[in-house]
Amino acid sequence: MTKWEYATVPLLVHATKQILDTWGEDGWELVQVVPGPSAEQLVAYFKRPKQ
Repeated sequence: MTKWEYATVPLLVHATKQILDTWGEDGWELVQVVPGPSAEQLVAYFKRPKQ
């Protein structure tokens, strides 16, 4: 059975692609993006298999 690790990451609207690309290069898969505490911020949830 695969075991997963998770990360919660704040996303700034003006740098969303750069942040997502960086986490993706490190092997993280984007699961969901939800509104953050302010209008300019989102929160991304990532997962990847535990090593």
